[in-house]
Amino acid sequence: MHIVATQSHENLQAGEADPALDAIFACRFVNVSEGIRVAVKDVIDIAGVPTKAGSRALEDAAPARKDAAVVAQIRKSDCRLVGKTQLHELAYGVTGLNGWTGTPVNPAYPTLIPGGSSSGSAVAVAMGLCDFALGTDTGGSVRVPAACCGIFGLKTTFGRISRRGLTPARSSLDCVGPLASTPTLLDTAMAAMDPSWGPLPPVKSAHIGLIEADAEADILAAVTGAARLLDPDVAPLKLVGMKAANDAGLTIIARETYAAFSALLGTGKVGADVAGRLARAKDITDQMLADAEAVRATFTLAVDRALESVDALVLPTLPIFPPWVADANNLIAALNITALVRPFNLSGHPAVSIPLDPINRRPCSLQLVGRKGDDERLVALAAEYLRRSEKNPDRC
Repeated sequence: MHIVATQSHENLQAGEADPALDAIFACRFVNVSEGIRVAVKDVIDIAGVPTKAGSRALEDAAPARKDAAVVAQIRKSDCRLVGKTQLHELAYGVTGLNGWTGTPVNPAYPTLIPGGSSSGSAVAVAMGLCDFALGTDTGGSVRVPAACCGIFGLKTTFGRISRRGLTPARSSLDCVGPLASTPTLLDTAMAAMDPSWGPLPPVKSAHIGLIEADAEADILAAVTGAARLLDPDVAPLKLVGMKAANDAGLTIIARETYAAFSALLGTGKVGADVAGRLARAKDITDQMLADAEAVRATFTLAVDRALESVDALVLPTLPIFPPWVADANNLIAALNITALVRPFNLSGHPAVSIPLDPINRRPCSLQLVGRKGDDERLVALAAEYLRRSEKNPDRC
C-alpha cells in the first residue's frame, strides 16, 4: 500500500503490508470522525494524495493540489473518506486484473474476476470496508464490477456529476457513479455527491420494456422473471442498434484514451494488456471517429424514443457469467461482457445494475436504463424490486 502525505482532513494509515488489502486500496486513511464511510476510485483526486490510476507509469505522480469536485461535495455531507481504491490500469479494462497493484479478490466468487475497471471500489463495498464507493463508468466500469461482485452500481446520466479533478480529464463517455450494497445506500451516496439529488419518487406501479438481448439463456430467464416483479405485464421491446452502439463506444473510448495516455507508452511501465490496447488505438482514424459519432446520434434518439412509452428499459447487465480469473486474459471474451452496458455510455442515459439470485453459484444481475436526468427513478425502481423480491425489506 502506497504511503503518502495527505491533507489535514485525513491521516494515512501505515503498517505492515497486506497484499490482499493492497490490491483493494491504493491507500487508506485513519480518521477518528464518525460518518458514512466512503472509498474513492484512484482516478478521482483527493487533495494531498497522488492519483496513480493503478499504473506503474504514474507511480511518481505528484500529490493532487485540490479535491475533485465530487470529493469536495461529499466533504460537505456526513461522510468520511476511508481510502483510494485500486482499479484496472488507467481505467482501461473490464476484468479488474492488475499485475502491478495486484488484483482484488471477488469476495463472494473468488475464482471469478472482480470486474473493472472499478474493481477495488466494488470489492471494498462487497467486503463491508466502506458504506459506498465512488467509481467511474466509461464503458461499464461501475456496472460490470457491481454485477461481478453481487452489489448495486449506478451509472449516472452523462454530465450530471462533475468530472473536474478526474483522470483522464476529458471524456465524452465517462460518468462518476456510486457502488453500494443496497439501493438505500445508493440514494445516500447520490445525495452526498449531487446537491440537485431529490427524494426518490414513489413506485406504485411501473411500466417496463424488456429489451431483446443476446445473452445466455439462464441469464435471460432470470432477468425476465425479475422484470415481472416490477411489471407483471412486461413486454419485449426491440432496441435497434445495440451492436453498432457497442462498437462505436469502443472506437470513441480508444481514441480518447489514446489521446490521454499514449505518452505513457514510452515509459515502458504500462502493463501489457493496456499497452496493447493503447498501441492499437492509434489506428483509429478521423473517419472512424466521425462514423462512431453518427452512430451515437442515431442510437441516442432510439433510446429516447423507446423510453417515451415506458418508465425504464430492462436487460441483463452482463450477457455471460463473469469469466474465471484464469481465463480473463482473453481480450475478446473480456470485451464481450460490456456488450449490453457500453451502448448506454454512448447514449448518455442513466443505468443501474441490480444483483439477482446467483445461478449455479455464479452472479447474475439485471440492468435498468432510464430517461436522462431520471436517475432518482432508477434507484427507486431498484429499491422497489428489492422490496418485492426479498423476505427482508429492511435491506432495501
